[in-house]
Amino acid sequence: MDNLKQNALDYHEFPRPGKLSVESSKPCATAAELSLAYTPGVAAPVREIHADAENAYRYTNKGNLVAVITDGTAILGLGNLGPLASKPVMEGKAVLFKRFANVDVFDIEVNAPSVESFIETVVNIAPTFGGINLEDIAAPHCFEIEKALKERLDIPVFHDDQHGTAIIICAGLLNALELQGKTLAKAKLVCLGAGAAGLAGMRLLIAMGAKKENMTLVDSKGVIHSGRTDLNAHKQEFAKETPLRTLAEAMQDADVFIGVSGANLVTGDDLKRMAPKPIVFAMANPDPEILPADAHAARSDLIMATGRSDFPNQVNNVLGFPYIFRGALDARAKSITQDMMIAAVRALADLAKEAVPLEVLKAYNAKSMSFGKDYILPKPFDPRLIERIPPAVAAAARASGA
Repeated sequence: MDNLKQNALDYHEFPRPGKLSVESSKPCATAAELSLAYTPGVAAPVREIHADAENAYRYTNKGNLVAVITDGTAILGLGNLGPLASKPVMEGKAVLFKRFANVDVFDIEVNAPSVESFIETVVNIAPTFGGINLEDIAAPHCFEIEKALKERLDIPVFHDDQHGTAIIICAGLLNALELQGKTLAKAKLVCLGAGAAGLAGMRLLIAMGAKKENMTLVDSKGVIHSGRTDLNAHKQEFAKETPLRTLAEAMQDADVFIGVSGANLVTGDDLKRMAPKPIVFAMANPDPEILPADAHAARSDLIMATGRSDFPNQVNNVLGFPYIFRGALDARAKSITQDMMIAAVRALADLAKEAVPLEVLKAYNAKSMSFGKDYILPKPFDPRLIERIPPAVAAAARASGA
């Protein structure tokens, strides 16, 4: 771990600090080019944009520029460390946008004393961008922030910790259920963690056919039931009348466990209580709710996924957000709708069933990969992702009027 820490610090410091730079996309080597890049030539596009705001997409980088914005209140698994400490994560997000979907990003870390001031900051800078990616903002404020920005802006606003995670969960779960001979409509599901990712995941699953009455949500205080008086409005949406009070009780005969909580909160005994052929998505990072070795020791008939790259079936948001924004930008969408998210889910799930190209096997030093218990999602370096997901998202945007 010490080597990893030093390697990571060196990676970020050398040969120059940070992971991003701004490069000019137009030549500026002659007096004539200087006059076009700046004064007097720049006046021409200024006047065109003033006459018609849509011309900003023609003459500036707005149509391929996304803001990755945070207040630093929920940085990865590290918590509220403030906006400045979040900058390496936001720069990293920008690298992934560029690497996987050729989307340009400005990372913006906002020192906002209130939710309202954060919202106003984003609204005030929004004209620069073709889309807004909210990141690492704590629940429940993240719900209020996203809702307000969607209502006030005419460009896509997407909180990746909510919807990006939800999309990958749904795609992986559809395939896992198929392999286990189960259906989304009948699956009994337990979700440990009722923050941004957990609640968004459940909502998207319901939109795709899961039944709310088959869902039991558990937070740090136990099962979310209708008798509790400490629930915010978002958790109340999933409160149900039930005698269940603990995670162990909730796991009895469950088909699916989804963990978006913390390390080592699930035991082998918990898994033994689950129904035959269970599905376990233990996605806490860096340490999952239960390690795959312990899960497989408890149940030989399960399908296991985590959020880590060193285990099979990584639930990784990089499978989603670059391509979802690429599709939304290409379609000039005003928002990212549920239909667009479902289109991304289905495109991802379908791609995992296709033969894996040799270049992907080489990238992962693997002799073979095929749809099955250890391969329910495509790999992040699969070049077909950019070919499949953005067109599906763009088509859904056009069909839904977004």
